Amino acid sequence: MSSTSQATLTNEQPLPRPRWILHIQAQFWRMLMGIGMLMHRLAPPRPPKPNFVRKIPTTIAARQGHILLHFYTPKDYGVGRQLNGHRYPVVVNFHGGGFTLGKATDDARWCKTVVDEVNAVVVSVDYRLAPEHPFPTAVEDGADAILYLAEHARELNLDLDKIAVSGFSSGANMCFTVPLRLQEELFNEISDEEARRLSVIQMRRPPLQKAFSNGRLLVRVQREISIKAIVSWYPPTDYTHTREQRRATCTRLDQQLPAIFTNLFDESYLQPPTLDMANPYLSPGVAPDYMLAGLPQEIIIIACEWDMLVAEAERFSQRLQQDLGKSVRFRVVPGVPHGWDKAPNPLRVTPGVQTHYLEACRELKRCLNGSSDA
Repeated sequence: MSSTSQATLTNEQPLPRPRWILHIQAQFWRMLMGIGMLMHRLAPPRPPKPNFVRKIPTTIAARQGHILLHFYTPKDYGVGRQLNGHRYPVVVNFHGGGFTLGKATDDARWCKTVVDEVNAVVVSVDYRLAPEHPFPTAVEDGADAILYLAEHARELNLDLDKIAVSGFSSGANMCFTVPLRLQEELFNEISDEEARRLSVIQMRRPPLQKAFSNGRLLVRVQREISIKAIVSWYPPTDYTHTREQRRATCTRLDQQLPAIFTNLFDESYLQPPTLDMANPYLSPGVAPDYMLAGLPQEIIIIACEWDMLVAEAERFSQRLQQDLGKSVRFRVVPGVPHGWDKAPNPLRVTPGVQTHYLEACRELKRCLNGSSDA
């Protein structure tokens, strides 16, 4: 065999594993992660359980099913509902786990902090996981969750003018991709009469481009579902870069998430193998400007210094701020790896986590209420 052929074989990606093997591996790691998160929750002070849970049907994804919404509510929430008076801001949260692992309760400490500091209802979404439900099911389930909350806002005492989204890791990716997918869903609701008003030239352009260029979609989102802010913790934003390219940007390779996990995540979620990695519902970092223009004005991104994702998070932050005029607050937590706030230590919570949670909540409160003291 020639040296050229050998090099070609060396650089080839391994053949994708059968789905049944990925399913077994996912179940195994879900069990172990469940044990780890149990230990994490045992650390004092213990996070609360959700106040109530709702099971809702999915409507957007091709494969229909159900997802669970976990509600964390302020102490006076029950009184407010009885009096049918005060309406609460709502923060929709998406958990991490590479779209393959994790549960809505994994972020209970963050949810409690938001409830206490922002006086908001937090809804943590148990979206469906890969490999059973590959791309783009998680994104579509996230959009379904927000649509459900909008439809039932009066019943749930939610203020539709004060919605934010938050998330961790893969859930942090969903902080951007879910609003983008939601915008397309809302655009599809434009009436035939409105559509007929578009010129022949406009009708030839991509639907989302038409919507943004005419201001239609942005207006509908702002008036019907006003997403005010994004709080994104260590997000993956650009899958057009391989894992090897991402690892090469990191200063502490010994602190990286092992390949056994990243391979499982990517093979499980990124299906089919011919998937375009530049798809905006996967890689918001390379989405067209006209789509990103519809994201909330206020964006908070917290990255980890020893994370392979920090470089792409910084690039995306700069693009949002410099090219699109978004108000972006980007910061890097020094000396920590990806997912540092979820360390499974039953004796104590990782030092510094609550400080960063509180700082993010101050920004979130300002975005939703107009000032940090509101």
